[in-house]
Amino acid sequence: MTSDALGRGVVHDLVVVGSGPAGAATALGALAVDPDLSVLLLDRADFPRDKSCGDGVAPHVLDLLAEVGVTGLLDDRVPVTRLRLRRGDLGVDRPMTRPAWVVPRRVLDARLLDAALGAGARWERRRVRDLVVGDDGVVLDGEVAGRLTVGADGAHSVVRRALGRPDGPRALAIRGYAPTPAERRGGQTIVFGDSRQPSYAWAFDCGDGTSNVGYGELLTTRRDPPTRRQLLEQLEHLLPGTTADAVDWRGHHLPLSTARPLRPAHGRVLLAGDAAGLVNPLTGEGIYYAVATGLLAGRAAAEALRDAGSDGPRARATAETAAGATYTRRVRRLLARHLRHTALAARLSLNGRVLDAGLRASARDQRVFDDLVELGLARGTLTPTLSRGLATSLLGRTPPHAHPQETPV
Repeated sequence: MTSDALGRGVVHDLVVVGSGPAGAATALGALAVDPDLSVLLLDRADFPRDKSCGDGVAPHVLDLLAEVGVTGLLDDRVPVTRLRLRRGDLGVDRPMTRPAWVVPRRVLDARLLDAALGAGARWERRRVRDLVVGDDGVVLDGEVAGRLTVGADGAHSVVRRALGRPDGPRALAIRGYAPTPAERRGGQTIVFGDSRQPSYAWAFDCGDGTSNVGYGELLTTRRDPPTRRQLLEQLEHLLPGTTADAVDWRGHHLPLSTARPLRPAHGRVLLAGDAAGLVNPLTGEGIYYAVATGLLAGRAAAEALRDAGSDGPRARATAETAAGATYTRRVRRLLARHLRHTALAARLSLNGRVLDAGLRASARDQRVFDDLVELGLARGTLTPTLSRGLATSLLGRTPPHAHPQETPV
């Protein structure tokens, strides 16, 4: 591709492929730096649209959005205050330090897209199939041109494949919506599997009389991928009665993070959220990563475009391609330590004894529970408190400051 190729028609400053949380956050991050940028969001679906997900929104996500002026996004939603974990006869039921929300993606994503459009982005429905990167920009499908591009197009990212990036480890899950029984109101319930490990079932109260329910497991070469029937059977086994009146079943893949995630950028093309292989391997949480990396990608792109200024073509190209390097450094600064710890914790959790020790330690000590929640929801680490709690439980000792589980599961 030559400068002449980019010169035909409209050339956007930034083109974002995918308009979910990662894509909307990218636009918000870029326009917070420079409201005059030309930012085009693309998506293959009209909004509002459904998206298969556990629908959990950590408070950290709202903290990030507030940094770019998006506030009050979930003020009309009912927060959940408790998290219940169980494996076999072991369980813990405790309040979370800060409430979370369970918001169907047809609601959350539409509101985030509206916020991005309100900030000045444009939106177009388009299923992107092809991407060509040149010295002076990126052309999508031979028709849409941008000086920089962000791939925020999910687990099956076309942008990632165009860069030749391989897929990492994956999980497979199924999700539906079911009536919320009284005993599960106001909380999120996770029941760890007892056969096809690692796996868990969940029931997250939406606050409107329904719960997001589902089951997921790691895909491994040691066994065939589970069928839809097997996924539903496991959910019913772990959370009896859940599937009886459930509707809107949808399956989805989760590209799990590793200690060394996929490189999130290549010159003029940046990857954010699921497209960058960023899903917590312990919990399947991905919305925090999507918003966090989307904001970083947008800011890095806007700063590079600003630095490019009106200098000559070569100077502009050098400044613009620096966006990828800047973004990569910032992602590593934000998530590198956390991802190493989640990868280690995910490996440890393959051992049932370690998983049981974590539940016992969380039942005894609110501080251990809080650190475990942080590790699974945002950018927490294996803190000394959490590590000591696990070690003490594995050794079968009860520390003098231990507290009993507050509510039986």
